[in-house]
Amino acid sequence: MKTTLGVLAVGLLTSGLMAAPVAASASTDFYLLATTQTSAVEVAEFWLGDSGANLTNATPYSVQTVIDKVILGGPYSADGKAGVVPPVLPPDDAGGTGDGPAGTGKVFFVGADGQPHWCTGTAVQSQYRNLVATAGHCAYDTQGPGGGLDKWVFIPGYSAGTAPSGLYVGKTAFTHYDFSSYNDYDRDYTFVTVYNGVVPSSSGGLVDTGRLVDKVGAQGLAWNQPRDSSVDIFGFPAGAHPDGTHPRTGDTLESYKGRMSVARAPALKAEELNTVDSTFAGEGSLGSSWLLRYDKSSRAGYLNTITISVADTDLDLRYDRSFSPYFDGELASVYSDAGTQWSGSIVVP
Repeated sequence: MKTTLGVLAVGLLTSGLMAAPVAASASTDFYLLATTQTSAVEVAEFWLGDSGANLTNATPYSVQTVIDKVILGGPYSADGKAGVVPPVLPPDDAGGTGDGPAGTGKVFFVGADGQPHWCTGTAVQSQYRNLVATAGHCAYDTQGPGGGLDKWVFIPGYSAGTAPSGLYVGKTAFTHYDFSSYNDYDRDYTFVTVYNGVVPSSSGGLVDTGRLVDKVGAQGLAWNQPRDSSVDIFGFPAGAHPDGTHPRTGDTLESYKGRMSVARAPALKAEELNTVDSTFAGEGSLGSSWLLRYDKSSRAGYLNTITISVADTDLDLRYDRSFSPYFDGELASVYSDAGTQWSGSIVVP
């Protein structure tokens, strides 16, 4: 279901509580994912049931992963003052993926092909501590009739079909109007509000694990930063280079450090992308976090953008660059709309 602009009351939860209305500014589109307690529980059971079979059988999302033609360089600059939202350090007992960034994990969903897929996702600080950032087309269905991808969840610290810090069902996805309406990949980002986490109980039900950021911490957010900033990229690259070498499974969180520059991709209607010289393989890299001023000891930094595509720019049959949207004031507006939306629990007391 797609709704643009204005305010929408998303209805009654089966627990009897009225969900808060969703408000969006002129630059924001939002898409309802699981809007009731019943539907959210069904989504959680789809992924956690049968010992996590749908999780382990999911494959990396490959939609719009590779750009065929890119033009390096460009004049684009910030559209306003630089801004940041500070990170939230993870609690001492927070689960995680090795010693990687706090709140990094995988988002899972069912694509237009009816099959389970995944991208990388990152917990971001917000008012209700319930926000996940990823690529826009890892939440909005560009291959189907539009609207949010089905059965969308986030699992921080995902490992081998398990949810060590809980599974978080998506409630509402917020993206930029230019992306959902005009396929402008300069705006290929999304923020998804998630319900409290859940894990299976010994009796076969679900146990509430609390709010996402309370459980695992969160990265900060930065926009209108210098285009030549150095960033640490974290994700789960999978697949092989076009020549078949350097295969990756996507099971391990990997990192890469690089300095950003500007690029254009006419096929994506993108005139102001960020790019980094990167060896991350194609499939599985979607949604990877580009963190500014990342501190390994605290596992925290500032999300400065996310991977939306890769390319073989020198035509040597090896992916050599990653691409991302530039986070500017338009991004900050979408984030602001998403960050004021409460989610709550899907477990009835």
